[in-house]
Amino acid sequence: MHTPAHKRWLILTAVMLAFLPVVIDMTILHIAVPSLTQSLKATSTEVLWIIDVYPLLMAGLLVPMGSLADRMGNRLILLVGLAVFGLASLLAAFSQTPAMLIGARMLLALGGSMIMPCVLGIIRRTFEDPRERAMALGIWGTVGAAGAAVGPLVGGGLLEYFWWGSVFLINVPLMAAVLPVAFALLPRVETTSPGEWKAGQAAMLIIGIISIVYSIKAWIGDTTPLPLITLILLLGTTLLVAFVRAQLNSTRPMLDLALFAQPAILAGIVMALFVTGVLAGVELTLAMELQYVLDKTPLQAGTFMIPIMIAAAIGGPVAGYLSNRFGLRPVASLSLGISAASLAMLPIVGFEAKLIVPALLAAMGLALSIGLTASSIAIMGAVDASKGGAAGSLEATAYELGTGLGITLFGVFMSNVFSRTISLPSDLDPVLVTRASMSIGDSYVVAGELPAGQSDLLIEAAKAAFSATNSVLLTTCAALLGGLALVVYGLLRKA
Repeated sequence: MHTPAHKRWLILTAVMLAFLPVVIDMTILHIAVPSLTQSLKATSTEVLWIIDVYPLLMAGLLVPMGSLADRMGNRLILLVGLAVFGLASLLAAFSQTPAMLIGARMLLALGGSMIMPCVLGIIRRTFEDPRERAMALGIWGTVGAAGAAVGPLVGGGLLEYFWWGSVFLINVPLMAAVLPVAFALLPRVETTSPGEWKAGQAAMLIIGIISIVYSIKAWIGDTTPLPLITLILLLGTTLLVAFVRAQLNSTRPMLDLALFAQPAILAGIVMALFVTGVLAGVELTLAMELQYVLDKTPLQAGTFMIPIMIAAAIGGPVAGYLSNRFGLRPVASLSLGISAASLAMLPIVGFEAKLIVPALLAAMGLALSIGLTASSIAIMGAVDASKGGAAGSLEATAYELGTGLGITLFGVFMSNVFSRTISLPSDLDPVLVTRASMSIGDSYVVAGELPAGQSDLLIEAAKAAFSATNSVLLTTCAALLGGLALVVYGLLRKA
């Protein structure tokens, strides 16, 4: 059914308002980690799960929810998701323990997993013209990248005046405002896909993904017994194999695996996976560097990231325009190359270079935003409108897996390199040595228990070790993005 031009852009506005709080929630916690850790007395493992459980659980839920939206209608699933997200935000804001906050974050993931694929599905169904769709996806990319980038700034501003729970409480009035707008604007009649939604298959996919991701995290973290890790990995692999077989044998599968055979879709998913992982990891470590090493307040740290936010905000429309004019292949590949060069330069110039660093952060934000939008254009341009929700859920799954694994791998990488790099005072108690070498956060906790002289020495050693570790990390990420640019250039040769 054709949608009038003025109505198309009103619908886009409605779904962007729904999408914004979900992406802000992905990064708003980064700036709140020190405050939250001290208030809830959370361990480093608990903090990692508080941040990570949101994207990882969403990764398992997105495909089933995208399939459900294709069958029941994007409007219904989106409205339910908005209500769940608002309720979960309220619970998270007033959590009293780390376990309660982790549970609230899981509920947030459920609401977010209902919202994200519906947003992309609605865009695909509403904008039939490829050029209009490219611009609409450019605006979607702007909201996604700018929302993720503005998260630390919003969090820093709230923490300057309120307690850590305010970073969640802000979602409640937003959801209350968006719900009636979405209810009024979204079309009540939709073209849906036939077939039933099979809860058993959905459970296999969710548990399978979470089991495999958890086993990877546990294996890298080296804190869980190897037999248990192996058992969890075997369970996840078995469930995913069973899910794939069920899809291949079904006349109306929940997930059309034929989508992966299209190079443009495969390239888009690979780009989404890697770019979101790098962006989430870099923002988290940058927030820590600014607060722990450069002694900035949360608000100052958030303000420092404004160049990323501004550049990301214009990256989406720029990507739509450039893709229409020059083609997707050069735009996607060049954006990855520029982001790689920007990351490689950061450790060379140092974070105290006042003019060069903002320019590099802006270049990185612009390039990564263009890259994310290019991945959306590749995926959504390669599917029929009736499969928009399924394709959108695939892309969103790549985002969440990338974010979750990026934070996990960055955290483990930083911990391992930090523990090997830090040079601790020789007269420090062996028990304190073990804890202080785990992370810069643990070093600060230990330093608070020491006399002034020892405390100062430990903090200086931790700052030097963290800066060196971050330099290694950024250089490694730059190399990965450079290699990805070549891979994407090859995959998109026929796009």
